[in-house]
Amino acid sequence: MDKDQKRLFDSARRVVVKVGSGVLSFNGGINHNVVASISRQMAALTQGGREMILVSSGAVAAGVAKVALGRRPASMPEKQAAAAVGQAGLILEYELRFAEAGLKVAQVLLTRNDLSHRGRYLNARNTLNTLLAWGVVPIINENDTVVTDEIRFGDNDNLSAMIALLLDADLLINLTDIDGLYDGDPRTNPDAKRLEVVEKITPAIEASAKGRPGAMGTGGMWTKIEAAKKSMASGVPMVIACGSRPKVLTDLFEGIAQGTFFVPRADKLGSRKRWIGFTSQTFGEVTVDDGAVKALVERGKSLLPSGILDVSGAFDVGAAVAVCDARGNELGRGLTNFKAEDIRAIKGLKTDQIADCLGSKEYDEVIHRDNLVVTVAAP
Repeated sequence: MDKDQKRLFDSARRVVVKVGSGVLSFNGGINHNVVASISRQMAALTQGGREMILVSSGAVAAGVAKVALGRRPASMPEKQAAAAVGQAGLILEYELRFAEAGLKVAQVLLTRNDLSHRGRYLNARNTLNTLLAWGVVPIINENDTVVTDEIRFGDNDNLSAMIALLLDADLLINLTDIDGLYDGDPRTNPDAKRLEVVEKITPAIEASAKGRPGAMGTGGMWTKIEAAKKSMASGVPMVIACGSRPKVLTDLFEGIAQGTFFVPRADKLGSRKRWIGFTSQTFGEVTVDDGAVKALVERGKSLLPSGILDVSGAFDVGAAVAVCDARGNELGRGLTNFKAEDIRAIKGLKTDQIADCLGSKEYDEVIHRDNLVVTVAAP
């Protein structure tokens, strides 16, 4: 581990650890030895003065074993039922293991609505901060039993990144069944090489990560890359490492390099901008021309109507919308100063033409830069 990485680990006081189903599952059920190992390591780090937050998969796998289904369910009702059966046993396992170190745990189940709604987002943050102040280890999972496609996180990789941003964490560690990110699939390509450090998520990295799901989980390497993009863009370092490796967490904090380290941007985004860029629910899409792309991404400017090509969706003033280039690539997200029908009317116009078109003008900017989060890196 180089000195910059070591410095980040040494200074990290609040750490989110995500453990995937591929790490926790064994013979269709839960790997109790791995649960015990990760619990002991997190307890040791907590007792060393750090605040540890766990995002844990495994409820469905635990339910599959308990009901003796013999396979991961295919239908949504079966998955939700298996999660309902398995969640109780999973949290009990963690509670017993952390209790051996004299620590208490709390179960927190969330849906995407809980974080995309600003008021509930703040309430969740307050609750989690209170638990940490009490010395309790929060154990977070998606509320699979009641979730629908419209309000799913979809995977705990993205959930863990959102939790890291919600809590202003110093570090995100994603424990999986592969020891990092490779330039190919190491399970099928013996020549695939592990990437020790990633400074920028390139199209080649995205291409190599797609289509590689795990056996028991819903994610795969692609969702970990999505989580890394959120984390890096917000100024939070992330590591992908092998969760079944003994002492994986404690070794990292002792300066032993493992897995793949994702280098964050130099400055952290503020809490409000993290919510806008990575957690808010979008209600439409604004397509911009190449000139606007350059102004937004490279120069940090506000979005003016002259750079807008198209608008989709029906939304009101203050709604969160995605900002995309002409090829459909999302550049970021922002809160609009105009409703959708008004943006359609003024797209392509100069700011001094807005009042004549709409009859009045309160803003020059469709999205002010203070309400805009660009999530792609400048070239």
